[in-house]
Amino acid sequence: MGGTEHLTVQREGATLVLTLNRPEAKNALSLPMLVGLYDGWVEADEDDAIRSIVLTGAGGAFCAGMDLKALAGKGMEGQEHRDRLTADPDLPWKAMLRHHRPRKPVIAAVEGHCVAGGTEILQGTDIRVAGESATFGLFEVKRGLFPIGGSTVRLQRQIPRTHALEMLLTGRPYSAREAADVGLIGHVVPDGTALEKALAIAAQINACGPLAVEAVKASVYETADMAESDGLAAELKRGWPVFDTADAKEGARAFSERRPAVYRRE
Repeated sequence: MGGTEHLTVQREGATLVLTLNRPEAKNALSLPMLVGLYDGWVEADEDDAIRSIVLTGAGGAFCAGMDLKALAGKGMEGQEHRDRLTADPDLPWKAMLRHHRPRKPVIAAVEGHCVAGGTEILQGTDIRVAGESATFGLFEVKRGLFPIGGSTVRLQRQIPRTHALEMLLTGRPYSAREAADVGLIGHVVPDGTALEKALAIAAQINACGPLAVEAVKASVYETADMAESDGLAAELKRGWPVFDTADAKEGARAFSERRPAVYRRE
């Protein structure tokens, strides 16, 4: 497992847990954090033993956005990672899930601040859980900036456009309850339990056929912008091969025998 000074990586069974770990800065994005994040997505993609990913933050915060000074390399922090950025200038966008979509489901476990770049990363995750005191928002316009992490494109596709525009154009904070009401997050839980809930959801996903899970996720995103007829055709193309896998046969046997299935990604 990888990780950097600002991104910790651990395994919880078949779940890879990536923790933004810069609590003194409310986990503002730094170059070491972005490098660790990208490496975590790649590790999950390449390791078949990993069936889900949980993204969370340390110290009671998720992410307070981009630390522009840290990313620009002011001071010495993260200098050992600058060759990665030189070799791949697109790395920050991949890390923030703007230019990369992991094959495995990504569950966000949010406590505290999840604002600016934090809310932008959130939009690249698949399932979202937040503590009651979590705060969301895209503050860029209040600073004369543009939310270039994908929000002007993604947000209106994930929540009603009127709510997306209000969030983008006012730059105001949203409570967890309000974020859930507009559809930005799926679960609001007591403070301090978001990670527990996310891991419970991950365990449910991990108990399913991994090939089926990956195909279903891929189909949802692949068909999102298609006309219905095109989407249904694409769904058949992606879905039919799943029925011919050993996983599907094991699932059918387990169902007929009323026993737990044991999936091996075959």
